[in-house]
Amino acid sequence: MTIRLGYQIPNFTHPGVAVEDLFDTVATQAREAEAAGFDTVLVMDHFYQLPGLGAPENAMLEAYTTLGALASATSTIQLSTLVTGNTYRNPALLAKTVTTLDVVSRGRAILGIGAGWFEREHHDYGFEFGTFGQRFERLEEALTIIAPMLRGEQPTVEGKWYTARGAINNPRLRPTIPIMLGGAGEQKTFRLAARFADHMNIICDTAELPRKVAVLRQRCEEIGRDPATLATSFLAMGMVGETEAEAKELADSIPEDRRNRAFLGTAEQVAEQLQERVLDAGIQGICINLPRTGYRPGVVTQVAAALKPLVNPTV
Repeated sequence: MTIRLGYQIPNFTHPGVAVEDLFDTVATQAREAEAAGFDTVLVMDHFYQLPGLGAPENAMLEAYTTLGALASATSTIQLSTLVTGNTYRNPALLAKTVTTLDVVSRGRAILGIGAGWFEREHHDYGFEFGTFGQRFERLEEALTIIAPMLRGEQPTVEGKWYTARGAINNPRLRPTIPIMLGGAGEQKTFRLAARFADHMNIICDTAELPRKVAVLRQRCEEIGRDPATLATSFLAMGMVGETEAEAKELADSIPEDRRNRAFLGTAEQVAEQLQERVLDAGIQGICINLPRTGYRPGVVTQVAAALKPLVNPTV
């Protein structure tokens, strides 16, 4: 498993797109990403649109139903959430869900997972939110169930938060399924990534990346793991316009708290910024979303053409 060039779809509200055509726009983007050379398609695991991207009542598809449908709409591209909120599902059920996605997709599933953070969704849907520390306790305990189940083991855990009693996880297609953690926490998330993950997607301001990369290496070394075995990527918001003038218009829609994670301009200009601000900081892969223009035919292809040489110099 590798995520060197991932395409995340975070927005399902587009001008002139009716509900009955909504999934078609998602599937079209996924197929275009696959054809253009992206290696992974990712969706958010949320029930409401996120602040800064749209209103809470805007369209938001449930993640694993969407990924299951995309498994039939695509043939080679990997499929994942970025990332599953651990608090939303029983861990044994989540292991079963992602394993079924792997079978349906013929071996293309990745389990992206994090502690969960969107408090309003928890409140409105009736999920326990708890404290910051409790959410990470729950994530660690969940991973002691999920990781063995993905390997075909039958864990028995009588934990503080979760219980599993020899849970069987069949059918399975591969010996295991890759685990990706998402986040930026140096004390908790990075330690869990060093223990459990195959991949770490770092979500932070780009100025923090050199330190984050160094700390993640340190967390691996602390437990005797070779840091080279834990791949990294960065989630970038791409405000890609077909012209510089359109890109400047898109700049006004960037949320204030995400300006240091946004990349603005034409596809080629965005590629230059990603090289300088992300890859030169020691990150190996890029996950990019195009929340305003990705649904337009051809935009995903333009972005892939500009980014592929950065993560795969032989292209």
